[in-house]
Order: sequence, then C-alpha cells, then structure tokens
Amino acid sequence: MDMSRYRELFLSETREHLNQMGRLLVALEQEPSARETIDALFREAHSVKGMAASMGYERTAALAHHLEDMLDGFRRGGGMPDGTIDQLLAGLDLLEGLLEDLQADRQERDIAAFLAAPAEAVTPIAVATGNPDEGDLELLEVIEIEDAGQRETVSEAPALTAVTLPPPPVSTVFQVTVILAEDATAPAARGLLILRELERAGEIINATPTKETLRQGGGCPRVQAWLRTAVPKPRLEESLRAIADVDKVLFVDDRRTDGSRRGGEAGRSVRVRTDLLDLVVNLTGELLTRRFMLQRAATERDWAELDAALEQTTRLIDELHHQALQARLVPLENVAGRLPRMVRDLARKTGKQVEFRMTGGGVGLDRLILEELSDPLVHLLRNAVDHGIEAGKPGEVSVAARREKDQVLIEISDNGRGMDPQELRQKAVARGILAPEQAALLSDREALMLVCVPGFSTAREVTDTSGRGVGMDVVKSAVEKLGGTLDIQSVVGSGTCFQLRLPLSMAIIRILLVSCGGHPLAIPLTRVQRTLELPSGEVRSVGHRHFFQLDEEEVELVALDSLLGLVGGAAADTLCVVLIELPGRLVGLQVDSLLGQRDAFVKNLGFPLDRLPGMSGATVQGNGSVLFIIDPHPLLEGQSAVSLSRSKETFDALS
Repeated sequence: MDMSRYRELFLSETREHLNQMGRLLVALEQEPSARETIDALFREAHSVKGMAASMGYERTAALAHHLEDMLDGFRRGGGMPDGTIDQLLAGLDLLEGLLEDLQADRQERDIAAFLAAPAEAVTPIAVATGNPDEGDLELLEVIEIEDAGQRETVSEAPALTAVTLPPPPVSTVFQVTVILAEDATAPAARGLLILRELERAGEIINATPTKETLRQGGGCPRVQAWLRTAVPKPRLEESLRAIADVDKVLFVDDRRTDGSRRGGEAGRSVRVRTDLLDLVVNLTGELLTRRFMLQRAATERDWAELDAALEQTTRLIDELHHQALQARLVPLENVAGRLPRMVRDLARKTGKQVEFRMTGGGVGLDRLILEELSDPLVHLLRNAVDHGIEAGKPGEVSVAARREKDQVLIEISDNGRGMDPQELRQKAVARGILAPEQAALLSDREALMLVCVPGFSTAREVTDTSGRGVGMDVVKSAVEKLGGTLDIQSVVGSGTCFQLRLPLSMAIIRILLVSCGGHPLAIPLTRVQRTLELPSGEVRSVGHRHFFQLDEEEVELVALDSLLGLVGGAAADTLCVVLIELPGRLVGLQVDSLLGQRDAFVKNLGFPLDRLPGMSGATVQGNGSVLFIIDPHPLLEGQSAVSLSRSKETFDALS
C-alpha cells in the first residue's frame, strides 16, 4: 500500500505530538512526581511510535518505542530519577531531527548511539542556541587565509540560531547579496565566512566570487549567491549581519519557481472541523441557487427580484468569507508549544531562575501569520531571558494573547530590570544615531522604540544569545510585514512588555479607499484610527512641518502625495485627513478625498514592486483595474522629524 499520500499528515500530526511532549517535559521538571504528566508523555510517545511504524519509518518508530519504554518504567517506579529529563529532552531533539530528515526526503539519521548510551552520558541538544553541546556554547572555527602575503586568523561568526520550531516544509530558492563595509578588514576572509554561513543554511547553487577566488585573496566588496534553504530570511539575515563588517543583506526571490512554491503551499495542511466544512458546503449550495435566481431575473429584466437576489447573495458571500477565514485560523499554541522548552534551556545556560507562563494559547490566527510569527516570538523571549531577567533573582517571562475585535493582541512581558528611556537616548546620541536635539524631542515611548533601530542594543556585552544589535529590528520589520504594529512599555526595575497587534488574516482585509495625486489608493483599516475633514485655516506651519490641534493633542500633518512622490492637487479650503497611530503619537495623513470602505482580497506584489517602502499589496477592483494598498507606518516613520533613522545632518538642515 502506498503510504506517501499520508506523509504530510504524518509530519503535521507528529510535530504536534512532539510540541506537546516538550511542554510536558518542562512541566515534569518542575514536578518530577506528577503521575498524570508521565502518563500523558507515555501516550504522546506511544502515538508517535504507532504512526511512524504505520508509515514504515523504522528508526523514528524505534526511538519513540525506546522513549515509551523509559516512560513506562518511570510509571511503574512512581517517579523520575535525577538526570532523566535531560535524557528525554535529548531523545525529543533526536526525534525532531529524524522528522527533519523525513521532511527533506533524506535517510533517517543513525540513532544507535543514543539507544546504547547510559542515561548519564546523554546531553540534550541546546535547541535554543543551535549548538550541539552545552559545554561548548561558543564553538568557533578558525579560518586561516593568505591575503597579500600575510597570514590572518579570523574567527568565524556564530552558527545560525537553531530553529525552535520545525522548519518550513519546502525549501525555497532565492538570491542573497551581502555587501561589506567600504573599510572592511580582510574582505576576502569575510567573504569566506559569508559563504560558510550560507552553506550551513542550505545548498549554494552558485556564488560570486567563488571560494577559490577568495582563498587567493581577491577583492570582495560583496558576495552574491543563489541559495536553496528552509531557513527563513529574517533568521538568515540575522546570522549574516552577525559577521563583522557586513553592511547590507539583500534578498531577491526566484520568480522561476512560482509554480513549485504554489505546490509547496498546497502541500501544507490545516485541520478543519467537519461541522465547519458542512457549513461551507451548505453556503456554497445556497450561492448556486442564488446564481440561478440572478440569471433568471437578469433574463426577464425583473429588477425587483434582481435586487433581492443580489442582497441575499451579498449576505451569503459575507458569511462564506467569515467561515473560510475561520477554517484558516490556527491556535497560537501551535507555534508557542516549543517556547517553554526554549526558555528552560536559555535559563539553564545563563544560570538564571526563570518561570514561563502562557495564557490565550487557544486564540486563533491565520496560518500564514502564525508561521511568520514564530521568529519574532523567539527573538523577544531570548532578549527577555538574556538581558531582561536579572541573575540571582526569581524571574518570570509570559506570553499572553487575546482577541480585540478584528485583531489579536499578543503581549510578551518579563519582570526583569526594565529599560530606562533616558539611558536609551544617551546611547543613541553616543553612537551617532541621533543628535542631542533629536533625542530631547523623543517621548519616552519613542525612546523605547530606539531598540528597534538596526545595530542598536541594550546589552552590556555580546553573548551567543544577543547583544549584536540584530533582533529587534527584525522583529519590528516582521510584525509590520504582517500588517501589525509593535509597541514597547517598560518600567525601570519592574520589567518590559512588548505588545504585538496583528490582524486575524492577511488574505481578505477591510480597506479605506482614498484619492491621492489623482490616483485611487487603499489603506488597511487596521492602520486607521479615524478620518476627519479639517479647515485649512486650522493648520499652522513650523519650518517645513505642519500641525493642527486635535482635542488636547498637537498632531503633525503629512501629505500622502509628498510621501509617494506624486504630483499634489490644488490647495483646498477643507482638507481630508486620515489619522494614523504610531507608537506614542498620532499623525494626520492628508489625502485628496475619501472614497469609502470595502473588503479586499489582497495579492502580494512581485519583484521589484515588493521592494518599495510602504507598498504592502494590491487588489483588483470591480472594473478590473489594480488598486495598490499602502502601509503608512514605514512611510511616516521615515518622514518624521524625530524619526529614529534620520541622520544628524538632516536634522540640522531642517532646523
């Protein structure tokens, strides 16, 4: 019997079992005598063994059977001996490795050494750091090259942070361009390090320059390579930027593989309740009936019946849209299941006492959003444990999620040392990121957002976990790419809270239609706080900036046509303004006119349009024309006079 058709289902279900085992093992470490937890672990291992045996994956089944026997012995003995949790975690890591082998169509890795090793000889793999041996957490490989007649030793950058969740099912191909700083030391050596890092991430299809050229000490202002990998781009970029003298990392997708990417997308699966499927089928049947009614009414020119049928069809489409989105929703705990294990490993490595809590794991998000959310969650928790929680004090890290209308709010908080806004201002000035005048204008909330500036770090020293100034900028970019926002709240001595507001879905969203420079554009409604009409006489100018008073707050007014480089229309007596909320402040976005609201099916933009700041997608209108969807956040943040990325020279010029 051909079992290959069930392969994706097996991989999906086994990952769920392994995630649950990870959560249970962390809980069991806190309470080793908990019989219910041991029983639950036994059932999970038994399920994995049975499924693997049915699929013919012998080594996976044998390892699961070995863990099952261990747990059965502990059930009979009534407790867990010392060191057993480490052994079980090592077995869990090995199971995940076997699953990766199966996913990549490789032969299952050897498990004989683990099965034969005594309990005290087994050490869990440090999944949180990506290193195989906790006793050597900063393993560095030395590359010696000859450059201009001199032998130079360069320590290689740390390895890619290991995936704390299973990697994407299908590898993707894209081009990576790594540009070195003009004053880079030993550029050929840096080029070799970059190629070695790319090899760790996947398969290099071709590269310019080649290793041979670099070993001869040739010039290397940049390294360009086509790479096949399952590692997400944000994680790959973080690892590459950790190499000294790397200035920029750019990615270009392989448009030739659109078909294969669609095939990979089709291979993914989401579990859907049968009652929900039945409801979708019923709605589809009713739509077919309404179609015949519309056809008959149009043929007979019965306008009353046509209007009634259109109204009924609209209601059915709205309901079908709602139920289709429900089918795509996946609980947050599907990506958060590995977080307790990651926090536990980081706490042990740093010697800190950290307790992990999670609430709202059942809150659902669109599967695509959930997959992209795993990296930001990992970054935030790593930062919280590494330089949020203080050594020698009991620490707590929590993840809380809840629904707020058509959005999901996720809060990642800790009770650590917190961040001082004034200290952040001083660091930004000292590093040349802001001028002193700029820093003085920042509110406390804006000062906290400085940690999202590339290269900015609050860590007092660089570790293999954090401190290189990469991470928070990746988090912010990833959240905004998902159509969400990031906000930071912190109290010195009491801890920090990162708030992620995300839409439920990226596929179908509510948009506000506006006219700007003679072109219709759309803004996601989740970005809009409100709209208003403003008499032009209420706008006052300060230098090149414009402001108006709204209640008790002074709001800056920015013209959207200016942001987009469009030709503005004639000045009007009444201005149409869209209020956008940025962290800590409001900004008024001036448009030509407001055209209403509607639901839109969002299409992703291809290269090179996807490289334009503020372009988040497009949708097709009823007349067949393309309507571009604008994300105002990156545009407004780049234009603000207190923008975190604006140079001191620009600030002086505006003054």
